[in-house]
Amino acid sequence: MAIALAIVGVLALATAVFAATSRHGHSAEPAPSKFEGSLIPKGVRAPDFDLRDQDGRPISMRALRGKPVIVAFLYTTCRDTCPAQANQVRGALDDLGHDVPAIAVAVDPPRDTPESARAFLSHTHTLGRIDFVLGSRRQLRPLWKGFAVAPQLPSVEHQSRITLVDRHGFQRIGFPGSEVTPERLAHDVRLLESES
Repeated sequence: MAIALAIVGVLALATAVFAATSRHGHSAEPAPSKFEGSLIPKGVRAPDFDLRDQDGRPISMRALRGKPVIVAFLYTTCRDTCPAQANQVRGALDDLGHDVPAIAVAVDPPRDTPESARAFLSHTHTLGRIDFVLGSRRQLRPLWKGFAVAPQLPSVEHQSRITLVDRHGFQRIGFPGSEVTPERLAHDVRLLESES
């Protein structure tokens, strides 16, 4: 009997709280996100690195601070999903009307070489707009882990995903490869650019 009364009391309290929040226009549901992509939990910093790009120039995440960064995960011998993703990034940059830093983290070393990266970027018309982050499997493993992506393996396709990093170096938005469009990507970059 006491258990039944306790349950009735809890239900009555829950009903009262729900009614009170409804009267004041508050909802138990979180406010919808203004972003098109999926929100990444707060405080997830993008992994830093000191590597080289397709032209042998040093590249690091900390050197890109101050602007949003588009991060894709590609391999240079891919003929379907990776060129499509590179074209989504190019389309977003076109839609923005200006470039922001865009990097492609290699997921298939040692086949991802400076020569193959330049050929891939040339083929996708993204040379000068996307920089490949190249290195050995050992050098790239902390990036894959930090961005929570699996690399390309002989029997397993890598994860197709784009991550947006804010100007302070935090991962903010994620797009599965199947859900990204140039318009959605550009929309979220604009929102990140407008933040103080």
